[in-house]
Amino acid sequence: MSARGVHFALTDNDVRQLLSQKSNEDRLEYVQLEIEETFFESREADLVETDKAWDAIHRCLTDGTLGGTSGQPLELVVLGGRALYSGDDYIMVLKTPEQVQTVAPLLGAITQKTLRLAYDLIDPKDYGVELDHEDFAYTWENFDELREFWDRAAKQGRSILFTADQ
Repeated sequence: MSARGVHFALTDNDVRQLLSQKSNEDRLEYVQLEIEETFFESREADLVETDKAWDAIHRCLTDGTLGGTSGQPLELVVLGGRALYSGDDYIMVLKTPEQVQTVAPLLGAITQKTLRLAYDLIDPKDYGVELDHEDFAYTWENFDELREFWDRAAKQGRSILFTADQ
């Protein structure tokens, strides 16, 4: 299973600082030393941890895989958006305020039943985890928190950065 995921709601200044970093290494260092430390210490309302559930959430909102790109707005929730890091050890993807405002209402329309229908279509061999009630409950709980987070970020006009270390 994949690494632990975190979504951060970034202000325009946060985004400027992040995008001013010149290299992969500089961006990674900035995220780990500035964004993560600041948000976990004093801006906890501006982050949501999806732990390892981000993997199943992404699969449920897309074509059932981690690599699929259908061009649908819900791809933006986890892995879609502007990739800011290239490497196998970390994922860093930025979503603009406009994208956040487009996607947030779509998340609000997803029910536990509709997410479960999508979850049941995931290929367990590709996912690497047995599809069962416990894993779905974990996925739903994290999804529910994530969609509330997206709604707050949309109302505040924020960008969202998704990160996961591999």
